[in-house]
Amino acid sequence: MSRHGWARALVLVLTTLVAMFVVAALGLWAAGAADLPDGAFGRVVAATVVTSVGGSVELAGNAGALAESRAGLNVLPLSVTLTGALVLGAGFLRPLRRRAVAPAGELAGWAGRIALLWLLALIGLAFAARQTFAVNLGEGVLNDISGLFGAEPRVGFTTDVPLTLLFGLLWLAGVLVLALLVASGAAVPGRFARHQRSVRPAAQAMVVLLLVYVVVGIVVALVTAATHGHVAERFAVILLGLPNVVWPALTIGLGASWNGRVDGPFGLPMPHVLDQVLRTPEVSTVNVGTLADYDSRSWWLVPVAAVLLLAVAFRMAARSPADVRAWQHAVRMAVALALTVLMICLLGRISAHYGLSLFGIGDLGGGLSGEVFLKPRLGPAVGLGALWGLVMGFLGALLARPLHRRTADRAHPGTADRAPR
Repeated sequence: MSRHGWARALVLVLTTLVAMFVVAALGLWAAGAADLPDGAFGRVVAATVVTSVGGSVELAGNAGALAESRAGLNVLPLSVTLTGALVLGAGFLRPLRRRAVAPAGELAGWAGRIALLWLLALIGLAFAARQTFAVNLGEGVLNDISGLFGAEPRVGFTTDVPLTLLFGLLWLAGVLVLALLVASGAAVPGRFARHQRSVRPAAQAMVVLLLVYVVVGIVVALVTAATHGHVAERFAVILLGLPNVVWPALTIGLGASWNGRVDGPFGLPMPHVLDQVLRTPEVSTVNVGTLADYDSRSWWLVPVAAVLLLAVAFRMAARSPADVRAWQHAVRMAVALALTVLMICLLGRISAHYGLSLFGIGDLGGGLSGEVFLKPRLGPAVGLGALWGLVMGFLGALLARPLHRRTADRAHPGTADRAPR
C-alpha cells in the first residue's frame, strides 16, 4: 500500500500543478503579461491554471459612481489543460503498472487521496487568483472626463470557489477515468478489465489523434515563427492555446462549421486567416470554404483529417481482437469520434467582451470596447464526426485484416498446409 500512500499522492498533485504553472507562466510571459501592474503576474498565472481545469473566474468592473465597466471571459487555455492531464494521468498509472489486477478498494483509495489533496490545492488557487487593474485611458478628453466624474475604469477578476471546486473535481475524475481507459499495462479491477479491452483501442485511437494534431500544430507554429517572425506570439499560442486552434481545425477538416466574430482592438491568439474571417460587421461562418477564400491552403485540412483518421482507425483495428468484425470497428470508431468532436466543441468555445459606459449610455472607452466569440454548430459537427468515424473505422478494419491473418498464422503455423484443398 505504500506505493499508493499520501506522500506519493502529494508529490503527484504538486508535480501536476508545477507543470501547469510553468507552462502557463511561460505562455503569459511570451504574451506580455509580465508587465502587468501591481505585481499581478503570479495571480494571473494562478487564474490561468484555475480556468484550465474548468474553474470559474469571473471578471468584474468598476468605473466610479457615474460609469460602469462590463467584462466577460470564457476560454480554456487548453495547452495548460493538456499538460496537467498528461502529467496527472502518467503519475496516476505508474504505481498500477506491472500487475494483473488491482482490487477496487485499492484503486478507489489511491484516487481518493489524490482527489482530497487536489481539492485542497484548488481552494488555495481559488483564493490566490484575485486581482483588480486600473484601465489607462491615455491622455486627452477621455482621461479628463474620467477624472472629473471619478470614473477611472477598473477591471478585475475573482473566482467562484464552489464552481471551481466542482468543475475541478470533475476534470480530475475525467482525467483519471480516461487514463484507465487508454492504459495498456495498468492493473484494474477484474470486472473493469473486461470492459476496458473492448473500449481501450477506440479510446487510445482518439487520444493519439488529438496528440498528433497538437504535434503537427507545434511544428507548423515553429516553422511559421522561423519564417515570418513574431516569435513571442507563436510561443504564447503554443504554451497557452494551441489545442484551441488545432482541435477545432480537426472538426473543420471533417466539414463542421463554427460561428464567430471579432470586434474592436481585442483579439485572441489565432491564425491570421481566422482573424480575417471573423473580423466582419456581422457574425461569420468559419468552415473550410470561408477559410479558403482568404487562404487556399486551408483545403489541406480535409486530406490531413482523412489521412490521420484512417491511420488511427487502422491502429485501432490492429490492436483489437481478431474476432471483432469490420462493422463493429466502424460503430466503435463512430461513437468514439462523435464523442471526441463533442468534447472539442464544448471545450473550444471562446467568448470575451469588454465595454465602458458613462451615465449608462454609449461607450466611454471608444476603441477600448471589444468582443470576441467563437461557437460551434454542435449538432452537425457531432453528426459529421459519427459519419467519418463509421467510414474510416470500416476502412481501417479492412486494412488490418492481413495483419490479423499473419498474426494468426504465426500463432498456429502449418494451419494453412493442413487445410483441405
